[in-house]
Amino acid sequence: MLTLKGDAVFLRALEPTDLDFLYKLENDESVWEISETQTPYSRYVLKQYLDNSHKDIYEVKQLRLVISDFENNLIGFVDLFDFNPKNNRAGVGIVVLEKENRKKGIGTEALRLLIDYSFRNLNLRQLYANIGAKNEASIKLFSNLGFKKVGVKKDWNYINSNYEDEILFQKLNK
Repeated sequence: MLTLKGDAVFLRALEPTDLDFLYKLENDESVWEISETQTPYSRYVLKQYLDNSHKDIYEVKQLRLVISDFENNLIGFVDLFDFNPKNNRAGVGIVVLEKENRKKGIGTEALRLLIDYSFRNLNLRQLYANIGAKNEASIKLFSNLGFKKVGVKKDWNYINSNYEDEILFQKLNK
């Protein structure tokens, strides 16, 4: 069994040809809340990011993988961030760009592949996710994959002139 290949999608490293998709995603204001983005990204900055995406997770402490179907259509990204090899943990993020690709099991499969990769190949002990308290779809996704709610950060994010809670989820590799 290949760790990064599922039934409907696979995860792969970023390629220079991903620039247009990355540009579209990073400049889509509807997902800025998730990534805590406040300003658009230029193609130049994103090209530099892609040019450096080959660097090892142990060097840059993060890993972004493309979610692709088997017809090589780009669907979204999964990320490991705040990679901490000393304590064997990392944060996890996922975004499926187009709404028509959501609620089809794509996110579940992609996140499951990333979890398996993290525990099997990176020998991580735990993964965590920070999810806005109103993001019901992500709460359901992570909960269904064994992440447990371990805390609430009160009034953590300022969104649309209101402070909103953020929930901390954790999954241990036992």
